[in-house]
Amino acid sequence: MELNHDTIKKLRGLILFTVAAVVAGINYRQLFGLAAALVHIGGPFILGGAIAFILNVPMRNIERHLPLEGRAGCLKRPVSLALTILLVIGILFLVTFVVTPQLFGTFEILQSSVPAFFTNLRKEAEQLFADNSVILEQVNHLQVDWQQILKDMVEFLKTGAGSMLNTTFSAAVSIVSGVSSFLIGFIFAIYILLQKENLKRQVVKLLAAFLPAKTVVRIMEIASLAERTFSSFLTGQCVEAVILGTMFFIMLTVLRLPYALLVGVLIAFTALIPIFGAFVGLAVGAFLMLMVNPMDALVFTIIFFVLQQIEGNLIYPYVVGNSVGLPSIWVLVAVTVGGSMMGIVGMLVFIPLSSVIYALLKEAVNTRLRGRFWTEDENSEGKAEEEEETPDKISQ
Repeated sequence: MELNHDTIKKLRGLILFTVAAVVAGINYRQLFGLAAALVHIGGPFILGGAIAFILNVPMRNIERHLPLEGRAGCLKRPVSLALTILLVIGILFLVTFVVTPQLFGTFEILQSSVPAFFTNLRKEAEQLFADNSVILEQVNHLQVDWQQILKDMVEFLKTGAGSMLNTTFSAAVSIVSGVSSFLIGFIFAIYILLQKENLKRQVVKLLAAFLPAKTVVRIMEIASLAERTFSSFLTGQCVEAVILGTMFFIMLTVLRLPYALLVGVLIAFTALIPIFGAFVGLAVGAFLMLMVNPMDALVFTIIFFVLQQIEGNLIYPYVVGNSVGLPSIWVLVAVTVGGSMMGIVGMLVFIPLSSVIYALLKEAVNTRLRGRFWTEDENSEGKAEEEEETPDKISQ
C-alpha cells in the first residue's frame, strides 16, 4: 500500500477513532454522568426548544393568514406569536372553567354516593357471611391486636416526622426549580420563534464551515423531514383527541349518562397519549359512574370499546396514520418502546421519530435495490416474476 498523503490522513483518523473508542469504553460511567449533567444544565433550554416547536405549528398558520402587508408586515411575527400564546392560554382557561364546576359537583356527589356504595357493599357482605357459616366462623376467630397497632403508629410518627419534613422541603424546592425552569424555557422559546430564520441561517453556516456540502444538504433534508413529520403528528394527534372527546360527550349526553362533559374532556386530554391514553379516561369514568350506578359504568365501558374500535380503525389511520406515514404495527412498537424508555414523553416522541427513521430506511433500501432486480413502477405480475427470479440472480 502506497503511503501517500490521503492514506496517511485516513490512517491517522482511524487511529484517533480507535483511541477515542477505547477511552470511551473504559470510562463509560464517567461519560454517562457527564452527559446526564449536561442534560440537566441544558434542561430549561431543551424545554424551551420543545415549547417553541409546539407553538410554531399554530403560529405558522396564523402568520400565513394575517392580513398585514407593507410596513405592517414586520409586525406579522410578533402579532402571530402573541395570538398563539393567547390561544393556548384561552384553551387552558376554557377547559379549566368548564371542568372545574364539574369536578366540584362530582366531589359533592361522591361524598354521598361513596358512603352509600360501601354501606350497600357491607350489607351484601353481611348477608353473604350470614348465609355461609364457614366464612362467619373464620371472621369470628380473627383477632386484632389494637395495642400493637397503636404502638406501631406512634413509632412511625416518631421516626417519620423528620423524613416527612425533608420530603416536604424537597418537594417545595422541586416545585420552585420546575417553575423557574419553565419560565426560562418559555422565554427562550419566544426568542427562538421571533428569530427562527436567523437561527436556521446560522446553523447552516456553521455546518457548511466544517462539513462537506453534500453532508450539509443531507442534514438539512433530514431536518426538514423530521420537522414536517413531527408537526403533522402533533396536529393530527390534537385533531384526533378533539374528535374522540366530542364523540364521547355526544354519546354520553344522548344516553343520559352522568359526567358526560367531564369524561369527554378527560378522554380528549388522555387521548393525546397514543393508543393507551384513552384507557385512563375509561378507568376514571367507569369509577365515577360505578359510585352512582353500576349499570351506567357497564354501559359506559361498552360504549368506550365501541368508540375505540371506530376511532382506531377509521379515524386514527386517516387523521394521524397518514400524517406520519407509519404503518400501524410500527406505531404500536414505537409506543411500547417509547413508553418503556421515557414514559409518556417517549410515547409522544417515538412515533414521529420512528416515522422519520422508517422514511429514511425506506429511501435507503429503495436506492440500493434500484437497478438490481427490483423496480416499483412495474405491475404486480412483473414483481411476482422478478421475485421468482431473485434467488437465482442473488446466487449468481
